Amino acid sequence: MNISPETFRAVKVTDDVYWVGAIDWELKDFHGYSTGRGTTYNAYLILADKVVLIDTVKRPFLDEMLSRVASVIEPGEIDYIVSNHSEMDHTGGLPEAIRIIRPEKVFASSMGVKALPAHFHLKDPLTAVKDGGKLSLGNRTLHFLETRMLHWPDSMMSYLAEEELLFSQDGFGMHLATADLFADRIDESVLRFEAAKYYANILMPYSPLILKLKERIAQAGLGIKIIAPDHGPIWRKDPLKIVGWYAQWAEHQPTRKAVVVYDTMWGSTALMARALGEGLQAGGAEVKILPLGKTTRADVATEALEAGGLLVGSPTINNGIFPTVADILAYLKGLKPQNLLGLAFGSHGWSGEGTKILEENLAAMKVERALPALRAVYVPTAVDLKACFDAGEAVGRRLA
Repeated sequence: MNISPETFRAVKVTDDVYWVGAIDWELKDFHGYSTGRGTTYNAYLILADKVVLIDTVKRPFLDEMLSRVASVIEPGEIDYIVSNHSEMDHTGGLPEAIRIIRPEKVFASSMGVKALPAHFHLKDPLTAVKDGGKLSLGNRTLHFLETRMLHWPDSMMSYLAEEELLFSQDGFGMHLATADLFADRIDESVLRFEAAKYYANILMPYSPLILKLKERIAQAGLGIKIIAPDHGPIWRKDPLKIVGWYAQWAEHQPTRKAVVVYDTMWGSTALMARALGEGLQAGGAEVKILPLGKTTRADVATEALEAGGLLVGSPTINNGIFPTVADILAYLKGLKPQNLLGLAFGSHGWSGEGTKILEENLAAMKVERALPALRAVYVPTAVDLKACFDAGEAVGRRLA
C-alpha cells in the first residue's frame, strides 16, 4: 500500500460497518452510458468476530481502499472477503487484495466462483455460497441471496441480519460521485434522476426479475434499515424509497410523456420533429424532443423509461437510416422498454427506405405502431407539416 491511512479514511455506516470504497470523480462513460456525475466503487468492512470485507474496488483505486481499511484496522486482520459481483469495477482490486490480506476464505456465488478465475486466473481457492445460505461471523451472521442477471449471472446480495443491512451490489445503486455518501444528505431530485438513469441503462432488460426480487425480500421477512449498494449513496433513512422507485420502473406503466428522437442532415427531419412536438402537446402529451446531435444514448434511455410514446425520425442516407439513429435503436432494443406507442418519420430524396427501416426496428422492439410512417420529400411542405401536427395530436390524445 502506497497511501497513508491518514489520507483516505473509512466512513462509519453503523458501529460495526464502515464504507471503505473509492470515489471516481473522473468517470465519464460506463459501457457507452454517459456518467456526467462520475461514480463510486463501494466496498464495506464488517467488524465482527470474523472481520469481513464486502467487495473491493476498480484496480486503480485499490490503494485508496486499503488506506481506508487501515484507518480502522490493519488489512491483514480481515478474515473473509465476500465478492457479491464479479464485474471488474468491483473485483479489479481483488487479486492484489487477496495477496496483501491473505484472508482465510473468499466467498462468492456459485456462478461467481466460475467467473472470478476466468477473469483473473486465480490460483487461490474460492468458496461458493448457496442462495439462502448463511455465514457465521461469530457474533454476526451474513445471509446470501442470489440475484442472477441483476445484472450478471454471478450477482448476489448479502444481508447482515443484526444490522438489518442489505449489501445490494449493483441493485438499488446509481452512478453518482459525491462526498456526501448518504442519500439523506443529497437532493432527492438528483437521486431520482441518477437512479432512473442507472436503472434505464443497466437494469431495464431485467425488470421482471426486479419484481421477483421485491417479492422474495418480502417473503423472506427481511427487515431493511439500510441499503448499501456498490455504486452511489447509502440509504440509511427510508431505504424502501429506492425499492419503490425500482418497482415502479419495473412495471413499465405507460405515461403521457412522448419522447421524440431524431437526427437530421439539412433540417427537414428536425422540422418534422418540431411539428410533431407541437401536435403532441396540443393532444395533451408531455413532450421531450431529443436531437441526437446533442443527446447521449443514456439520456434517451432514461427518458424512454417513464414514457408512453416513442417517435423516431431519420433522413434516408445510403438507402438506410442515419448512423446515430441506428445506434440508438440498437441500444434501446437491447434495453427492452415496454408498453410504448410508436411512430416513424423522416425526410428523403430519391429512394426513401429510411422510414420503412425505422418501422421495422420499432416492430422488432414490440413498440405498437400508432399510425403509418410520415414521409416528406426533401424539404417538408406546409401540407407535410400539418400532417405531422395532426399525427402528433392524435398520438398525444391516446397518451393523455
